[in-house]
Amino acid sequence: MKPRKRPWTNADTQITLLAVPTAVWFLLFSYLPMFGVIISFKKYRINGGFLKSLLSSDWVGLHYFRLLLNNDDVWIALRNTLLYNVTMLIVGTVLTIGLALLVSELYSRIAAKTYQTLMFFPYFLSWVVVTALVWGFLSHDKGIVNDLLVKLGHDPRRFYMESKFWPWFLVFMSQWKSIGYGMIIYLATITALDKEVYEAALLDGASKWKQITRITIPMMKTVIVLLFILNVGKIFYSDFGLFFQVPRDSNTLANTVTTLDVFVYKQLMSPSTPIGMTAAAALFQSITAFILTLTANKIVSRIDPDSAMI
Repeated sequence: MKPRKRPWTNADTQITLLAVPTAVWFLLFSYLPMFGVIISFKKYRINGGFLKSLLSSDWVGLHYFRLLLNNDDVWIALRNTLLYNVTMLIVGTVLTIGLALLVSELYSRIAAKTYQTLMFFPYFLSWVVVTALVWGFLSHDKGIVNDLLVKLGHDPRRFYMESKFWPWFLVFMSQWKSIGYGMIIYLATITALDKEVYEAALLDGASKWKQITRITIPMMKTVIVLLFILNVGKIFYSDFGLFFQVPRDSNTLANTVTTLDVFVYKQLMSPSTPIGMTAAAALFQSITAFILTLTANKIVSRIDPDSAMI
C-alpha cells in the first residue's frame, strides 16, 4: 500500500515564496550564463546580436582547448594557482581553527568581541583600498618600509621588482584579509557544542589542552571537513584582486603572481586573443572545480560517511 501524500499547506506556500528570490537569482546568474560555454567550441564572430552571432559562428570543437594547453603562460598560471591555493588552504585552515579556539577560551566577552571585530574588519576592505595601503608601505621612493631602511643605513628595496618577496607576502595578505571571516563559522560551531561534556571532562581532571584535543576538535570535525571539501573545489580559482591589483600588474612579477584568473583577464583584454580561448580557460576551471569537489567528497564519504556533503 502506497503511503498517502502529505497535503500542501500554507506553510509550504510561505517557504516556497521565500525560496523564489534565491531560485530566480541562481537561474539568472548561475544557470542561464552556462549557455555561454558554447563559445569555447566556436570561432565567435560578432554578426548582429549575441544569440545570432553565437549560432552563426563556425564550430571549431576542441581547437581552443588545444591552443590553450600549448600556451606556456597557461602552465605558469596553473602552477601558481595550485601552489598558492594549496598553501593558503593548509595555512588558512590551521590559522582559522587555532585562532577560533584561542578566542573561544577568553573569559572576557568584551576582549573576545574586540579581537573578533579587529580580525574581521579587513574582510570588508576592497582590494583597491588594500592596494593603495600596500603601495604606501612598499613604494620605492615614498614607502614607509624603505624610509625605515634608509634611516637604518640600508639601501632602499624595489619590492615591485623582486619576485622572491611576493609569494610569502601574497599568502600573508590573503590570510590577513580572510581569516576573520573564516573564524566566524568555527566560533559558531564551538559556541553550539554541548557544555555538559566539558563539565564532565573537568570533573574527570581533564586539562584545557585535553579538552581542546579530545572534545572540541573532534566535535568540530564535520564542519572542518565540509569547509575543506568546499575549499578544495576552489583550488583552480584565485582572488583576482589579490593577484592582479596588489602587485599593480607588474611585468617583472608576472611569472610569480599570474594565476588562471589573471591570465584569463589579460587574454580577454588582448585584441589578438580569440574570445573562445578565454572561454575555454574559464570552462576548464569550472570542470576541474566540479571534479575536485566530487572527488574530495567521495574520499571523505569512504573514510567517514557522516562528514561528507552527499
